Amino acid sequence: MKGLCAYAFSSIGQKTLMAVSGLGWALFALSHMAGNLLIFAGPQAYNNYGHAIVSNPAIYVAEIGLIVLFLTHVIYALKTTIENSRARKSKYVVSKSGEKQASLASRTMKHQGLVILIFLFLHISAFKFGAYYAVDYGQGEIRDLFRLLFEKFQDPVYVWFYVVCVLLLGFHLSHGLYSGFQSIGFFHTKYTPILKCASVLYGLAIAVGFASQPIYLHFIYQG
Repeated sequence: MKGLCAYAFSSIGQKTLMAVSGLGWALFALSHMAGNLLIFAGPQAYNNYGHAIVSNPAIYVAEIGLIVLFLTHVIYALKTTIENSRARKSKYVVSKSGEKQASLASRTMKHQGLVILIFLFLHISAFKFGAYYAVDYGQGEIRDLFRLLFEKFQDPVYVWFYVVCVLLLGFHLSHGLYSGFQSIGFFHTKYTPILKCASVLYGLAIAVGFASQPIYLHFIYQG
């Protein structure tokens, strides 16, 4: 137990746990985005999918797991930010000399994280705990999530706020996916460039996939 705690607070352990928790959320984001694409199949398909998710007893285990991963990632992100701030005088990024310039994504990760944290809070409040509408397709009453999404995305301000946030989410996850694999020791002269390209494509898929949903419901769907 002592060794486990020591590892969790070591530099290597901190990077590894932050990377693993981030990768876990990256997988969830991909599955969540893919499932939400059923919006394009119509209200019944989307609502049946939503009902299948929430009526599965495993949802509670999954939610607890996601909360643990989320808290782990946030705690270690805050810890890293504080430590980097304290070590600012001896930091390795030297902008003027250009010896080792951090990327824009690296320099703004904490700011991205803060915006995404606010977005997640608003997203969960609006949809998980939002208005309850019922619909019956002949097999009993279920929640009409499609109607809730449709109503929310009639507000153009909310639509563009959502789109900007998911674009930022895609950018954040793209960099996080690549750096996460590096943190757990993955490096290969041949495969690392492929991983970087795959991370960019992943981020684009997340951003475009999530952004397409409010755009479709606001501008295209006629009901």
